[in-house]
Amino acid sequence: MILRTLLASTLALGALAAPARAAAPAQTAAPAQTAGRQAAVKWQECPAYSDAVLRSLGVPEERFPDFRRLYARTECGTLAVPQDYADPGGKQITVAFTRLKAADQAHRLGSLAVNPGGPGGSGYLMPIELVLGGMKLDQRHDLIGLDPRGVGYSTKVGCPSPERERPRPGPVTEEQARNVHAQVVAANKACAATDPGFIGQLTAANAARDLDRVRAALGERTLSFLGVSWGTWFGAVYRNLFPERVRRMWLDSVAITVPRMDVFTDVRADATARDFQRFAAWVAKQDATYGFGDTTAEVVAALTRLRERYDADPVTFTDIDFTVDGRAIAEAAGQPSPAWRDVAQVLKELVTATGPEAPPTLKRLAGGGEDGPPPAGAPERGNAVARNAYFCNEDPGPRSFEVFWRDYQARLARHPVTGEATAFVSPCAGWPLPPQPTRLRRSGGSLMLSGHPHETPSPYQWTLDMRAAVGGTVVTVDDDVHGSALRTPDCIAKIVAYFETGRRVRTCEGVPLPAATS
Repeated sequence: MILRTLLASTLALGALAAPARAAAPAQTAAPAQTAGRQAAVKWQECPAYSDAVLRSLGVPEERFPDFRRLYARTECGTLAVPQDYADPGGKQITVAFTRLKAADQAHRLGSLAVNPGGPGGSGYLMPIELVLGGMKLDQRHDLIGLDPRGVGYSTKVGCPSPERERPRPGPVTEEQARNVHAQVVAANKACAATDPGFIGQLTAANAARDLDRVRAALGERTLSFLGVSWGTWFGAVYRNLFPERVRRMWLDSVAITVPRMDVFTDVRADATARDFQRFAAWVAKQDATYGFGDTTAEVVAALTRLRERYDADPVTFTDIDFTVDGRAIAEAAGQPSPAWRDVAQVLKELVTATGPEAPPTLKRLAGGGEDGPPPAGAPERGNAVARNAYFCNEDPGPRSFEVFWRDYQARLARHPVTGEATAFVSPCAGWPLPPQPTRLRRSGGSLMLSGHPHETPSPYQWTLDMRAAVGGTVVTVDDDVHGSALRTPDCIAKIVAYFETGRRVRTCEGVPLPAATS
């Protein structure tokens, strides 16, 4: 986990400009429908998944029978929907989804749609993943796993991968940053030009309209919804557009209410710095083990020096083909608490590391190697074109180099250890399609918003902002782990109880801090 994060830090600059790894053919569009007419679901045989595919999805081998048992209860369908809802009788596309039917049909409560976030994440197999993880929502609900438009088995397009020159290890200069900005601009313009009619319709509002078409095609009067991360924005927008059609909704690790990338980056950076202070305090309590000092201030000062040293003199470890610079230190220091033991040990070993061989913990974390290409028949788990388009089509904020570079410099000064890991150009720079922002409004109906006071991908502030914007009940999960409410036993039990009975809670137990090393 830590090595993957460290390696990702060296690629993050180029990833900002990455609409896709390679060109992919567009999915065939559905036949045009008469304006205002509801299409019928086209049920079909579900894709076959080999054992190799299940391994690539992270399913433990001992759970293969459980996966296949649940998959045997799953139905797979597609639905034709308008590409552009302003022209409902025009070009049609398809959205793909699964339905894991309720085990107890006699006491069935309805359908419950799920979304894992992203944007660009596939929800196709999420019903099975939730049940395998202990969330038995399938007892009294049909679980609906949707691939939003642009993702997975739904209609999508590919964009060519541009040539990108990555900055050298060490502090990023303004000249290097301007080069990255120019690459992002070129990549975004080229991607949007691939199929602007389709790519311009990749918005949460259109995904929500698609979901409501699925609801109607399934014959459901109302729909429940469980979403995490960007899935909470998807859910909030669905509730915004169709409040009378929401039965119950739970949103975990709540997204920003106005999806501006400049605000998004700044608020996340501040949250990362706050959680780093918790990490430093945890390390300080174990000075005998890690040797960075026995106060939070001493640990912060020591790790600031370590980051500065590796920025001034990056070290390449040839046995794992990886260079550690200040940005890599900043990335490591910003990890959530389940990684703290490994992070602290890696940082300790980097104090005396000189190369060319990697220190032992870093080498151990590298032992599994990087993920190779997915096996044949593996479902798409995330779509980079959709990720960029969903963000950029809804971003009404500034995208200029000057704004992002100024804000990056301010973050470096404000957060001397973790600030270097933040973005210095907008991923939406040069995006040529007009923004289509959604304004949320308050509405009735049952809504639970679970937030994590110490997490960084979806800072807790956004949970409170969402409640102010749309209403709902806040559930506090006292940890720093993104989306943990869908994985911790106490939260799982309370989520299931909420959807089955409507019972609301104010807290549930999150992921505990790691124990001190012995």
